[in-house]
Amino acid sequence: MTSPGKELLFLALGGSGEIGMNVNLYGCDGKWVMVDLGLTFADSAYPGIDLILPDLEFIEQRRDDLIGIVLTHGHEDHIGAIPYLAADLGVPLYATPFTAGLIKGKLEEEGITEQVELKIIERDSSLTLGPFGFTYVPLAHSIPEGNALLIETPYGNIFHTGDWKLDEEPLLGTPSTAAELTEIGDKGVLALVCDSTNVFNDSASGSEAAVREGLDGVIKAVTGRVVVTTFASNAARLQTLGEVARDCGRQLCVAGRSLDRIIRVAKSVGYLEDFPPVIDFDEAMRLPPRDVMVIATGGQGESRAALARIAFDSHPIKLSEGDTVVFSSKQIPGNEMAIGRIQNMLASKGVAMVTDRQAHVHVSGHPGRPELELMYKWIRPEIILPVHGEMRHMAEQERFALSLGVPKGIVQGNGDLIRLAPKGPVKIGDERAGRLILDGDVILPADGTTMNERRRISIHGLIAVTVALDDKGRLRGQPAIALQGVPVEEDKEDFIEEAARAAADAVKAGKKDEAGMREAIRLGVRRTATSWTGKKPIVEVSVIRV
Repeated sequence: MTSPGKELLFLALGGSGEIGMNVNLYGCDGKWVMVDLGLTFADSAYPGIDLILPDLEFIEQRRDDLIGIVLTHGHEDHIGAIPYLAADLGVPLYATPFTAGLIKGKLEEEGITEQVELKIIERDSSLTLGPFGFTYVPLAHSIPEGNALLIETPYGNIFHTGDWKLDEEPLLGTPSTAAELTEIGDKGVLALVCDSTNVFNDSASGSEAAVREGLDGVIKAVTGRVVVTTFASNAARLQTLGEVARDCGRQLCVAGRSLDRIIRVAKSVGYLEDFPPVIDFDEAMRLPPRDVMVIATGGQGESRAALARIAFDSHPIKLSEGDTVVFSSKQIPGNEMAIGRIQNMLASKGVAMVTDRQAHVHVSGHPGRPELELMYKWIRPEIILPVHGEMRHMAEQERFALSLGVPKGIVQGNGDLIRLAPKGPVKIGDERAGRLILDGDVILPADGTTMNERRRISIHGLIAVTVALDDKGRLRGQPAIALQGVPVEEDKEDFIEEAARAAADAVKAGKKDEAGMREAIRLGVRRTATSWTGKKPIVEVSVIRV
């Protein structure tokens, strides 16, 4: 398949079978459009790596058919890959003002503002890209300007929800009403492409207004200094925290560059206009503890974020016994150990902690089952196509939707090419949908040589062997052995001596070609290491001619 024909196609290059790195393609009449271009964050399986990017090989090979990238909202898993990948695609980006402000900052940081065309689409507005019509449909989420997209095509309409929830008392923005969503359903919707994150939650996510009451109750009871940590992008929560600081008579301090950026961009487009003035770190430490509330980044255990630095005494804000840290965010699966490390350090200082398990200090930005049921009722799609979830989330959403009367469904994963119309949904192909890593300033394949070697080194260690040979190939002196990460600490000298003998024996075995001799040295030294440690370290051999 080189380009879409008289049909409507869907292909996820990220975000299906995982929570994060959302990249979705729609194709019809020879053209493709991309919805979102996000990243995800690395875990211990990628030593030395912070960011993972989608592999866009499929659409890069068809870039002449790509006509634009439309962004739903400003979370990193929806826009984070833009500064690394968008310039190579060479098509315009379309975003509402707040999201565009965040993207503009990313492009400026990378110095590629002139290479990427960014077009601002006003809230509730529409645009046309080739055979596709897009209308932004505001929905509540944990960031300003969370949007669904109504995508009109010659083969049927798509309602692509993005990330969403229902909130009768949102603090920022005005989401679409039930009547407005019902009107979209009345036009006919072929497929609902829908967020699956909280499909196992039997209750609705709840309103941001209720969080203010919970935080007021917690913080008014504290006599010491208070630090509240939340997702920096959750501008609605920042609005709540500003009001809570006023409610509790506390001066507000902000710790974290990402918080500073979100507040600046939000104010530039008309949000957080009544956010309280903030004090600096020095003043926060001079004031009586009960007069201060700090908002800090780092609630997911990020080692370089403000909360970790506060916990480990490398930040101007200091905490001690009688102070409290409030985790106004949900613990993301996979971050348990990192968060626990920070919480243990805070506990050792006598700092009290409050999470969403102890008090109502957080609500999710994704829909539970009652909200999904209402969306099905309003939109009335012919097809449910779950995205934004692990496979178990997406499979459950398909079952749930079908049980409530949605006629058809399909569970797909990254790389599954789906025909939605005509005669869909049906899988018609498998396409490449891999991962890339950002390693320093270099983008590499996630399963490439560099990462595989680094994993092996991290597991088994490294031995460097250097031998000196004369012009007749005879050994001069003893082989030199250097170790990194090989577990022979107490017997290091004895091990090196035996490994050097193994290297010398390999030279004396008389392999005539240098490549054969290097391999004999490598195998001899590795066998010695395996005998001593049970490990199979990487062995690098250098030969010097003297």
